[in-house]
Amino acid sequence: MSGNPVCFILNAYLIAIFGRILLSWFPISPDSPLASVFSVLYSITEPVLGPLRRVIPPIGGGLDISPIVVIFGMQILMRTVGC
Repeated sequence: MSGNPVCFILNAYLIAIFGRILLSWFPISPDSPLASVFSVLYSITEPVLGPLRRVIPPIGGGLDISPIVVIFGMQILMRTVGC
């Protein structure tokens, strides 16, 4: 990763998406410390994932592929920018 601030922001956003994916696999009680972490990750990632989720229907038994699409898109953007 170069010193480019755009690269830093894109990498941080990728980490936020992966964090949200991982935390969505586990039950989190509303009073646990992870609930606040998930809330922050949700508020950061939902503006991108939400509209995409409305366009791309779930596959199989309800598998949401919107994070995968965003990750692929960000990888293309990062290579275009030179990250």
